[in-house]
Amino acid sequence: MAETAQSLEDLKNVTEGEGAAVELEPITAEPKIDEHGRSYGTGRRKSATARVWLKPGSGKITINGKDQDEYFARPVLRMVLEQPLIEADRRTQYDVIATVKGSGLSGQAGAVRHGIARALVNFEPELRRTLKPFGFLTRDPRVVERKKYGRAKARRSFQFSKR
Repeated sequence: MAETAQSLEDLKNVTEGEGAAVELEPITAEPKIDEHGRSYGTGRRKSATARVWLKPGSGKITINGKDQDEYFARPVLRMVLEQPLIEADRRTQYDVIATVKGSGLSGQAGAVRHGIARALVNFEPELRRTLKPFGFLTRDPRVVERKKYGRAKARRSFQFSKR
C-alpha cells in the first residue's frame, strides 16, 4: 500500500518526487446546444420567470409571441433586455425567443435579461468571464416583503386616531 504523508515536508517530497510532473489542464465548459441549434436559459426576477431560447440569427427579440418593441413599450425596459448582448458584443448575432410569466413589466424585463445571459453562457461558455462582472448571471434576490398582521401594509401602521 502507498505511504501516507505525516507532515508538510513529506507532502512536499511527494509532490517534488518522480511522477509529480502531472500537469492539470484547465476545465473548459462544453456548450449546451439542443438538436435545433438553440441554447436555453431560465431567468428570474421578483416573481417573474422567463424561459429564453437563443439561436444564431439577425438579432430579433421575441417575447410571448410579440416583438420586443410591442411587448415592452418603454425604452428603458428594452435597454435592460439588451444589456447582456451588448456587453458580450453579440447584439446582431443571435435571435432571442422568450416566454415570461408573473410579476409586472419591470420584473419581466429583469427576468428576460437574466435568461438571455444564462443562455449566452450555455451557447458560448467563454462569455462567462465577460458577463459575470456586470452581475448578469446573478439572480436579484429582492422580492416584495409580505404584509404583517396588525398593519396596513408590510411596515405601515394603521392611521392613529386620538379620539
